[in-house]
Order: sequence, then C-alpha cells, then structure tokens
Amino acid sequence: MTENVVTIANPLSRFGGEQRVARHRPWPRVVVDRHGWNQAAAQLVAGELCLLGLWGDVDSVHMALHDPREASFAVLSLRCPERRYPSIGLRHPAALRLERTLVDMYDLIPEGLPDSRPWLDHGRWPVSHPLAAAEPNAGGGRPYAFLANDGHSLHQIPVGPVHAGIIEPGHFRITANGEIVVRLEARLGYAHKGVERLMMGADLVHASKLAGRVSGDSTVAYALAFAQAVESASVAVVPARALWLRALMAELERIGNHFGDIGAVCNDAGFGLMQAHCAVLRERVLRASAITFGHRQMRDGVVPGGVAVDIDASGDAAVRALIAEVRLRFPALIELYDSTASLQDRMVGTGILDSGLARSFAAGGYVGRASGRNFDARRVPGYAPYDGLRFSVPVRQVGDVNDRVWIRIEEVEQSLGLIEQILDGLPVGPVRITVPAVAEVCEGIALVEGFRGDVLVWVRLAADGRVARCHLRDPSWFQWPLLEAAIDGNIVADFPLCNKSFNCSYSGHDL
Repeated sequence: MTENVVTIANPLSRFGGEQRVARHRPWPRVVVDRHGWNQAAAQLVAGELCLLGLWGDVDSVHMALHDPREASFAVLSLRCPERRYPSIGLRHPAALRLERTLVDMYDLIPEGLPDSRPWLDHGRWPVSHPLAAAEPNAGGGRPYAFLANDGHSLHQIPVGPVHAGIIEPGHFRITANGEIVVRLEARLGYAHKGVERLMMGADLVHASKLAGRVSGDSTVAYALAFAQAVESASVAVVPARALWLRALMAELERIGNHFGDIGAVCNDAGFGLMQAHCAVLRERVLRASAITFGHRQMRDGVVPGGVAVDIDASGDAAVRALIAEVRLRFPALIELYDSTASLQDRMVGTGILDSGLARSFAAGGYVGRASGRNFDARRVPGYAPYDGLRFSVPVRQVGDVNDRVWIRIEEVEQSLGLIEQILDGLPVGPVRITVPAVAEVCEGIALVEGFRGDVLVWVRLAADGRVARCHLRDPSWFQWPLLEAAIDGNIVADFPLCNKSFNCSYSGHDL
C-alpha cells in the first residue's frame, strides 16, 4: 500500500530521515531509512532501547521500541523494496528468532543474520512464505541442523516434541556432560496455526475470537490487547464500567494461572501436596469466573468496544467468596512452601537467569521481574483502570526458580487487592459500544500485561472496517531463549523444574 506520511518533529528524531505515518495510534509510527534503522539497532545493543516486537508487512519491516528513560514508545518502519533489510539480530540476539520467522512468513531477508535456519516453517506447509507470495511448497519436511557441540564425554538427550503430559508440542535437545547440562536448544513451531493469515480480511467479531485463541491460558490478555489496538485505531471511547470489568477478568486470569504454575513447579520438584492444594484454588477461580462471566476462562468476554457480559449480584458474590477462600487458604500454602527444606533445596539457586540477559531481551512478567527488571505494562505505558488503582509490582534480584515462584505468590496477593478495589469501585453504566466505522485505513497498537508478561498487538484496519493486517506477539518470544541460558550448568533432572518455572507458551509463540 502507499503510506500517507508527513515529516514531523518527534521524540525519536535521533534516528534521522523519519516520516510519521498518519492515523497510527496511540504510539507514533515513523518510516526511517537504513541509517535510522541501524541507529536503532545500536541503541538496542547499548541498552538504551528495549525491543518489544519485530514483524513484517507487504514490503516493509516494523519494529516496536520502548525508551525506558523517557517512558516513550514508538514503531519504526523500514521499506524493503528488494525484500532485504539490515539485520537487527546480527547485533541484538533478542531479534534472532523474530527475524528467522520474517524469512519463513514474509520472505524478508535480514542482511547479515548469523543464523539462517528456518524457525516456524518445518517444510510441511502447503505453501512457503504464506504472508507474502505464498508459493507452492512440496512439503515432506526437512532435517533441522541443531548447533554443533564439541568436547569430550558429551551426550545428547532428546525431549519431545510429544511429552508425557497433556501439553503442547516442543522439542528440546539437551547436551550434557554426565548430569551437567552444557547446552539446551529448543525447536518450536509445531503448534503453528496461521493466525496472522486467518486475521487478514476478517471482521472484528471473528478477528477478536481468533485473538482470544492464540494462547488459551491468556485468552483475556490477548482479547484485551486486540480490543485496545482496534479501539485506538478507530478512536473508540469505551465505557468506564467495561474498562473495570476487563481488569477484573484480567486479574482473575492472572491468579488462576499463577495458582496452576505454583503447584506445577512444586510437583516437578517432587512435592505433589502443593500441586493438589493449588489445583483446588485454581479450580475455585475457574468456577467463579464461569459464574461471573459465563465461561471458565472468560473466553470471548472482552470484545472491541467493551465486554460481552456484565457482572450481576451472583457474580459479585462468587468473586468475593473466592477472595475470602484464597485469603484463608493461601497463607498456609506459602508457609508450607517456604518451610519445606527438601523443596527449598531444589528451588533455591536453580536455573538462575542473569539480570543483564533479562534486560537485554526485555523479558516480561515473572521471568523478568524475578531477575530485577521492573516493568509492568499496567504501569508503563499504562491503561485504564489501573491508573486509578493501588498496586505494587514485585521485583526480585536472584533470578532463580525460587524467585520466579515468589513473584507469582506476591502477584497473587496484589491481584486480590485489585479485585477488591474493582468490585468496590465498579462504575455504573453501559458495558459496550459499537466500534465507530472507519472511512480510511488506520492502525492501532496496544501493550497489555498478561500473566506471563506483556502481550503486544498491532492492527491495520481497512477502509471497510475489516482487518487488513494484524501482528500478535506473545511474551514467550523473549523468554524461550532465556530458558536455554538459565538451564546452563544445572543438572538434567532440573530441566523440567526450570522449564515449568518459565512456563513459556508454545501456542502463543508459534501462532
């Protein structure tokens, strides 16, 4: 498409040669030249900027950035008429897998990319480059070249993609010296669903359903991010009551998943008692959610323009009863966790993620906050109603399995307080509006705090109001590579423990 651009003075003027794209909200999107693109890469390397996303378009590549010093956000775009652009991953490793995916999906070639192996495309799709030329593909699969390992007395242990539990598929290649892990390498992409292709041309109702199904345990977070991006693009004003109900759903989703994770991490350390009790609390959350919003995971509850269902007296009572039960039972479980010496022996000092790596990869959620990165999208860039609610963001420094569990524990406590504030201060009024019709192409972007971390959604609406393009980025994109770093030097038996303490999404990553 021909972009409607105007030259402006903007907070990212340091990149040079930029033009601002009209009707892109709420962050500026600026078209830069190769020099400006390389300047951004240099500032990523220097730690002055954080990479939030990197995705393709018909003839361009886009990069979402956060400047933590100025608390500013922007999207940089570089036109690629010859389908080539300077690699960000060459200098900033957090972009490597994103750029490998750009090759798979868009046939956009990063110049100098140090790892040219396909990432999501396993050679079994009916077409290659499905978001570009979509050329026929013979299929049949192809071998994957895992990284070489040199040294004496090394052996490899393949794990997956089919696992012992009812979980999504992912393959892990562990190289060990005796019991000590010297390299972990993941191969993902088995859960690829073609979501971005399905989004193209979809109406907002169907597109919202697709967004909410990217990663089932984060259905509220994804639907909320998609709705916010659409509402920014179309300049829709959502009723206050709907904003508060969205936050209620998001916090219920957060504590439900945290209960499941806390129990599962302990179970992987051989302490099934914690999992049994945490499973009961998670079930209580799911039942309260079903009573209040009509679905155990609140799927399709958040829609562009508001929410699909209001809370009534029975829902209010169910959530308040849930809070009372959690406040009664959860402290004893925390004490059990913290006072069981055998459990602490497995948790403390295991799977340490270096704070510098967490910052470099802009790791969100409990993964980043357990390693000292103080970032929460509810605060920065922030969105209603959290700007009017009281809560703190727990941060720890060691970055081991124990800290990742404790971040979850402390976030549960914060979410309980948020839920109480929401129930006590819920505004009256309507819960949904019709999204205003758009008469011309417009774009929107949103960053929402899911239970794993920040979920990014960018959307372009066509003049008929349908989705022309949509990119959805799961926090797991920046967390999976860090798991490989955190397991280094640990024993093989601690891989399941470290893996669960990260609990990255296969489906959210694979799209």
